[in-house]
Amino acid sequence: MVTDKKTIKKRFDDDGYVALYSFFEDNKIQEIKKEIDRYITDIAPTLPNHHIFYEDKTDKSTIKNLQQMFTYDNYFKNLIEESSIQDVASSVLGETAVPKNLQYFNKPAGVGKPTPPHQDGYYFMLKKHNAVTCWLALEKVDEENGCIHYVKGSHLHEEYRPHGRSNILGFSQGVTDFGNENDKLNTVSFPGEAGTFLMHNAKTIHWAEGNKSQTRTRKALGFIYYGESAEEDKLAADAYQLKLRKELEEKNLI
Repeated sequence: MVTDKKTIKKRFDDDGYVALYSFFEDNKIQEIKKEIDRYITDIAPTLPNHHIFYEDKTDKSTIKNLQQMFTYDNYFKNLIEESSIQDVASSVLGETAVPKNLQYFNKPAGVGKPTPPHQDGYYFMLKKHNAVTCWLALEKVDEENGCIHYVKGSHLHEEYRPHGRSNILGFSQGVTDFGNENDKLNTVSFPGEAGTFLMHNAKTIHWAEGNKSQTRTRKALGFIYYGESAEEDKLAADAYQLKLRKELEEKNLI
């Protein structure tokens, strides 16, 4: 695994992403999974509906996404604030990484839907852009159960690509003009074992297929950090989230 911070940052800056394999040892991954099970049992039933999403709202075993976990639980607060994750996030941002979200993602076997091509920063509504998303595989990921794909160099464009409603719960917007020749030529996929750790610039286009496996899930944690110099248009971000929440409630999706 690449551990030199200068090399990690150069790959991140050049490509828009970097992969660190076996970032955590297996015993740490097992610990995290155990804590997620505890969280789902003890805390998930108390969450507001906009911080827990299901593939099938009528089936509570199909949790697909948990939001803001670190605001509800000390274990996950420590994981995002006091671990090697924040340290390496600061390295690629070139400044102190400020925790913004810790998310649980799952694509349940056979029903996990695709993640549309998108740029995270489009949702963040930053006036001054400097943000990173980290993704930690909690089990083996591959093309069958929905590994992540990146478009190399897509973070280098000054403007975001056009986005529109995707109709996929948890990923409200997707790149509307995705699929040009440059996208195809520069697409890189990242299968890997549990412990695989990916980091990408918030402008990097990425997506994942649905889970075609009938027996395997695809569980992961996501960590979002803003650089301390990032400027958020908080009014616009809050207004967007409120509008989205109302639409999801009206459609009975949450």
